[in-house]
Amino acid sequence: MADPATYRPSDIPALPGVYRFFDSNDQVLYVGKALSLKSRLSNYFQGNLLERTHRMVHQAVRVDWTIVNSEVEALQLEFSWIKQYNPPFNVQFRDDKSYPYLAISIKDEYPRVFITRQQKRKGVMYFGPFTHTWALRNTFDVVLKVFPVRSCSETTFERARKSKRQCLLGDIGKCAAPCVGWVSKEQHKDLALRLISFMEAGVGDIVPTLEKEMESASAHEEFERAAKIRDQIVSMQRARESAEATLSESFSADVIGIFRDGAHAAASIFVIRGGSIKGSRSWLLDPKQGLEGEDEVTALLSAIYGSIDAGAIPKEIVISDLPEGQSTLEAWLSEKRGSQVEIRFPQRGEKVEVLETVLRNARYALIQYVNKRSADSAFSGQALEEIQQALDLKSPPLRIECFDISNISGTTVVASMVVFEDGMAKKSEYRRFIIDTTTAWDDTRAIHQVIFRRIKRLIDEQAVNSEEVMLQGGSSKRFSYPPQLIVVDGGAPQVAAAARALEELGSSNIALCGLAKRMEEVWLPNNSNPLILPRGSEGLYLLQRIRDEAHRFAITFHRSRRSKLMLDSLLDEIPQLGSVRRAALLDRFGSVAAIRKASAQEIALVPGIGESTAALLTAHLLRSTSESVDTETGEILDGS
Repeated sequence: MADPATYRPSDIPALPGVYRFFDSNDQVLYVGKALSLKSRLSNYFQGNLLERTHRMVHQAVRVDWTIVNSEVEALQLEFSWIKQYNPPFNVQFRDDKSYPYLAISIKDEYPRVFITRQQKRKGVMYFGPFTHTWALRNTFDVVLKVFPVRSCSETTFERARKSKRQCLLGDIGKCAAPCVGWVSKEQHKDLALRLISFMEAGVGDIVPTLEKEMESASAHEEFERAAKIRDQIVSMQRARESAEATLSESFSADVIGIFRDGAHAAASIFVIRGGSIKGSRSWLLDPKQGLEGEDEVTALLSAIYGSIDAGAIPKEIVISDLPEGQSTLEAWLSEKRGSQVEIRFPQRGEKVEVLETVLRNARYALIQYVNKRSADSAFSGQALEEIQQALDLKSPPLRIECFDISNISGTTVVASMVVFEDGMAKKSEYRRFIIDTTTAWDDTRAIHQVIFRRIKRLIDEQAVNSEEVMLQGGSSKRFSYPPQLIVVDGGAPQVAAAARALEELGSSNIALCGLAKRMEEVWLPNNSNPLILPRGSEGLYLLQRIRDEAHRFAITFHRSRRSKLMLDSLLDEIPQLGSVRRAALLDRFGSVAAIRKASAQEIALVPGIGESTAALLTAHLLRSTSESVDTETGEILDGS
């Protein structure tokens, strides 16, 4: 039995999708759907699980998921995978719902068509699921009229054979009545095969037939019959829509998306046939594999289509990145398939929407891989050793602190400090700084100020802790631990400013470097040339992660302060709005730009505001139209 904590995923998207649990033999144990994958999957890793759920999560060794656009798509994909994998823990729906199938017992001597919600059995072909049950039943009536395959039970069929008298379905034209010899066994079998072909191909063959029948009934002034046929056509189209989600039946292609983040990349594929998602898969592209400059798209297509059967290659491949040798690849695939294959980048329509969904799957596949990789002590140890060698340190930097500055045109300047210990983020020790801009300000002075304040606090706490340890035998505070490496977001000027702060405090023994975004080069103090770490280096990738985390933390703090200061600046002239009401407005709308767009009625709904105060606020915003706000940056612009 596996411990679920060993494979519990992180960064699960709060999006609709379908997930699968796998055992140690890579067999699917369970397939489920969710409107929010994050919420649903998190429940499996809590305590007090029910008996079967407890057995399933402990028998599983991994879980993956596929993102879709809607619950209908999630339902279709869930049923498709249940049909494909027959998971042992999917005997019934986990939410106690069941959905109908149209079934044909093709192996019977006289095939039978029927609607069922029961578990599938051999010798029966199933089509569905159908989410609109009423539409399926209307479609069932139409199907029996066009393809009069028997739908009666075995008891009714045998009774009709003995009595030589057909049942009501034969009398009203909804059964070919093989029980009394109206058609032969072979003719009835052919009817069943034609019905299967229709269900596999779609409504394209039957709708024109029904439309002609409707026009004929209308021409003979049989308007009630024409109206019934019209409703039957609508029901068939609605039933097919429910069974095959929102994609058109003409959509048959492989949709491939590639998501890149630095030197790493991930790819996902949706296999779509007749408007239905038949399967999905993801790959991780290791930057250490292959030579620099090698076309990753070509390598990916080769991996996907190099060993599959010709019949599995579609006539169209929709991809987010066109390969360099597109014409050559198309010729290779066309020869392998035996007919023309095109590789396209979509410009508009549903293909663009599906490609966006595939790219989201690739993105989250990469996020999951990165999180697992960062938690792997082997990779973390390798990264720290590479940093030690590149920076010529005496030992691996077990504690790394990274600093970043965030501002807009020198306003609301803030700084962030993130901490990584043993290659892992230590979020409990993150710190935020408000930069004093009363004197002349620029980016390098901000770096100098924040490094000076951080190290000064370190020196002060170490002195206090030393006294406490001697007097009381206590332990030192965690934040008073010195970093083995300080990283700043920037190049030579920022590194020089940080080095100056360390020197002023007598702490120049702390290792220091800067990581510049332009070429991802590493800058050292008193060095006019940067270090270029190899592409795919674990050390470089760790530095990038730390720098990006510091940037994210700084941006988040800056936005929150900017919104609060802008709100205070805009509303402090209205005496009816105190700090509590301003906080309520900020909590409800998030920014000044959002308040400007809101109506007086929407503002009045904020707790503590009311209609009269909302009217005052709206009038104040209208009077301030001489000043406009750049909603992208938050900067107040002169309206003249």
